[in-house]
Amino acid sequence: MGTKLDMSQVLEDLENTSTLDELSNVAVRLRDRLKVEHLIYHWVDGAGDQYGYTTYPDAWAERYLEKNYHRIDPVILGCFQRFHPVDWKTLDWSSKVAKAFLQDAQNHGVGNQGYSIPIRGPNGQFALFTVNHSCDDETWQRFIERHGRELILIAHYFNRKALEFESDRQPDSARGLSPREVDAMTLLALGYSRAQVAHSLSISEHTLRVYIEGARAKLGAQNTTHAIATALSRGLIVV
Repeated sequence: MGTKLDMSQVLEDLENTSTLDELSNVAVRLRDRLKVEHLIYHWVDGAGDQYGYTTYPDAWAERYLEKNYHRIDPVILGCFQRFHPVDWKTLDWSSKVAKAFLQDAQNHGVGNQGYSIPIRGPNGQFALFTVNHSCDDETWQRFIERHGRELILIAHYFNRKALEFESDRQPDSARGLSPREVDAMTLLALGYSRAQVAHSLSISEHTLRVYIEGARAKLGAQNTTHAIATALSRGLIVV
């Protein structure tokens, strides 16, 4: 399971999408490259409305909406309380309701392993980017160790593109940082060196420096570390 990803190509594919159908096609190709069973983008806004894309069976997607499962789903509830990516095995599945939900999910083709990345925005917007598969714990752990950082960056790009196509779901106010500034700060927060960030974004280190300085100025930060901490605390980037 899993294969080496050409991140430059993945991000370029996402950047070049102009419709939700194209974004869905990129998601399917990414799922196949990662060799996982399912890839999911799930959005719940402040009013409780849901939107998303999933490779789950249609029957499960329809049942999930019909039963309003987002109100009891341990993945939604657990990730809403966290800022970091979450392995499903670390969540609380002990209640009778959670156990019944899990059994229903697995009966509909949902795998026993999951890894979800919370994504937040102003005004109550909350999204999850998830990969799901059926395998043993050791195999899954190796997959996450190999692709965890890449999935965080992909989640950020996927969320940004999805919002472009759903303009009525955009935050009412600007996030403060430009998309490229968010990209740069996210990778720096993940521990990438400036050279690695520049390579990942296919830009020069000089251009990267412009983005970093721009982010620092907008955030009122004294240095890059301060800028990263401020961006994280405001929910402008997710790691």
